[in-house]
Amino acid sequence: MRLALTTQSFAIFALSLIVRADVRNADLVLLNGTVYTVDEQQPTAEAIAVNGDRIVFVGSTADARNLIRNDTRVIDLDGRTVVPGLTDAHCHIFGIGERELNLNLEGTRTREDFLARVKERVATTAPGKWVTGRGWIETFWDPPAFPTAADLDAIAPKNPVYLTRADGHAAVVNSVALRIANLTAETPNPFGGEILKDKNTGVPTGMLVDHAKQLAAKHIPPPSLMDKEQAFSLGTKRSVELGWCQVQNAGSDLEEVKVMRKLLDAGKVKLRIYNAVSAPGEPAERLFADGAVIGAYGGRFTQRAIKCYADGALGSRGAALLEKYADAETSGFMTNKAEDLRSLFRQALRRGIQVETHAIGDRANRTVLDLYEEVFKEVKPNERKVREPRWRIEHAQILSGEDIPRFGRLGVIPSMQPSHAISDLFFAPARLGAQRLSGAYAWQSLLESGAIIPGGSDAPVERGEPMIEFYAAVARKSQDGFTGEGWHPEQAVSREQALKMFTSWPAYAAFEEKDKGSIEVGKLADLTVFSADIMKIPQPELLQTRCVMTVIGGEVVFEVPPEKKHGK
Repeated sequence: MRLALTTQSFAIFALSLIVRADVRNADLVLLNGTVYTVDEQQPTAEAIAVNGDRIVFVGSTADARNLIRNDTRVIDLDGRTVVPGLTDAHCHIFGIGERELNLNLEGTRTREDFLARVKERVATTAPGKWVTGRGWIETFWDPPAFPTAADLDAIAPKNPVYLTRADGHAAVVNSVALRIANLTAETPNPFGGEILKDKNTGVPTGMLVDHAKQLAAKHIPPPSLMDKEQAFSLGTKRSVELGWCQVQNAGSDLEEVKVMRKLLDAGKVKLRIYNAVSAPGEPAERLFADGAVIGAYGGRFTQRAIKCYADGALGSRGAALLEKYADAETSGFMTNKAEDLRSLFRQALRRGIQVETHAIGDRANRTVLDLYEEVFKEVKPNERKVREPRWRIEHAQILSGEDIPRFGRLGVIPSMQPSHAISDLFFAPARLGAQRLSGAYAWQSLLESGAIIPGGSDAPVERGEPMIEFYAAVARKSQDGFTGEGWHPEQAVSREQALKMFTSWPAYAAFEEKDKGSIEVGKLADLTVFSADIMKIPQPELLQTRCVMTVIGGEVVFEVPPEKKHGK
């Protein structure tokens, strides 16, 4: 019988020979660990050996000692837990850094606290200069109502103020900013956005939702190149220290791509970046023309996807719903026209570019699934540069029951962020009503449809910490243990499923499952080490568990000093 080897299978065979040849030449050996491999053939182990950037051994501590030579770095894990290098399948890496640089309004539990923080920043800002910040959310305020321009005018009469809600899909501005943007009672809503107005006078309240935000934001001086570089550096540094080995960046403009590539080329960034450029627009057109970039800078940068939006967010009532919100006379809105998305999707499928589409409401999700299905039927496999497109819907938060099976059937990947379910549980029931909650954050239903769920954080919308995401996925409760009535605890996932959400499933979603996502001989030596056994400890203790070591490509890129490793 003749044996036919494809180029890919030959490469894997050749790599296996190299791995076997170098198995006694380990550069790094980790001993005495609790290793969860996400490899069905060998689910657990005690030790790992690495040569170069690849894993050459997974097994017992006794056998691993045979691979130690004079110049091998040996790390005694002392029982700590090792998992495949974690991937944040959806975040905004520049926003993470910008959160550290700008006014951070996270955790403002009252309107008074929110205004006090803004007042402090105004006091240190020259008159006429913009005051910007992000992270407020009105859910726990009394009453839980959006802030207004009048609220801000009392503390900032001479500065334009622009403060983005935590979800990134709405902002509140003061009267100075409204005047600069020339927003009045007569200003019409832009497509895909809303200028909230007083019901009696028609005067803008100061709240701008989705595309309406840009009416004011375009007047804010843009960050400098140095600001962007600092934000990217801070974002990547924080990610590595939390245990992320890769982030899948959900949308970037051309200048951000330039910054990423500059710092990666200079060797200043260790984090792996799977980048999607923003679409529609010039970044997508450039990607279509130039083609994908795969594994640049030593495997640290891949760019083969576009990111577009179908609707807004649930909290700011911009998510597009099939029926009206339970607490407002609106059903949200689409932020891109179906015909524009359809044209974009056709181009992407023919050019082998992955599509990631933001869709939160059930109407937006149905529309995107319809468009994907239409384009899949229209563009035949022999017309595609990549036969298996692995297109994604980012968030997929609110789904009609009849649409859930379509994900598995169409091969569409719901890329979801578990922390949204434990943040939104405080307001989603009011927005949706009890009936629609059955299709909200429906992880188990999606898995049963045959889909996989790459897990992300959506930072800076959420904190971006892997243990918060892992906890949210398995507990489906707030961090203090609260869960609302009818919050469907049966949709929580097992710890094994949760681990796959941040390892093997993001690897598949990025076409990288042969190199990443599990601890196996021949795969990249990307590892995350935790202070406690996340597969066994009680759920509340997950939130106290910390990353103590991050290994990317066989290099220890973050390590907690030895005397602190046993602390949580």
